[in-house]
Amino acid sequence: MSKRITIAIDGPAGAGKSTLARRIAAKLGFVYVDTGAMYRAVALWALRTNVAPSDMHRLEQLANAAHIEFAPGDNAVLLNSENVTDAIRTPEVSQTASEVSLVPAVRRALVEKQREIGGQVSVVMEGRDIGTVVFPEATVKIFLDALPEERATRRANESALPADLVEQQIRERDQRDRGRAESPLVQAPDAIYVDTTGLTIDEVEAAILKIIRDRTSNGRERTQ
Repeated sequence: MSKRITIAIDGPAGAGKSTLARRIAAKLGFVYVDTGAMYRAVALWALRTNVAPSDMHRLEQLANAAHIEFAPGDNAVLLNSENVTDAIRTPEVSQTASEVSLVPAVRRALVEKQREIGGQVSVVMEGRDIGTVVFPEATVKIFLDALPEERATRRANESALPADLVEQQIRERDQRDRGRAESPLVQAPDAIYVDTTGLTIDEVEAAILKIIRDRTSNGRERTQ
């Protein structure tokens, strides 16, 4: 029986994780898992049910009860069978998700769900603690990074917000992610560092695919 492959892509906000993980998964025929979308889904449910980010017990209940799926092909995110792909991308959900992700019990609940997915199929999973916490034995670990100002410019282009405001938000998010007690953002010792500053998406994609193929004998033939 062929071996399942897990590609872990970690890095700070705006490094290009989502775009690249989605493209890499499509190229290899793997399932793309956006772990950030899982926290956003819990945040959306919390907002809809008026659960405060400070109510850790209720947030834990929501995280455990949430049935989150990633539809193959169109990258849709389903929460309890509802397509919430667009609903989880609002500024309000983004802010709430950042707070929700700090709750240790929520992180533990979602890590278990992420491991369940990775235990069933070959995946490209991106987030901030995939190679260190979720899948410390991942087949390939990549740590994507870029200068804060470049990451801010990318996010500003996506959101139409002023670049200086986005850069401030990026730096604040970096500080929260790196400083939290539960699963902080750090590069796994065996992760390969890829600096995307000044590179095109195509260039970064090619570099990551080469890394993966060098370590998996081209991957596709060994998946199930």
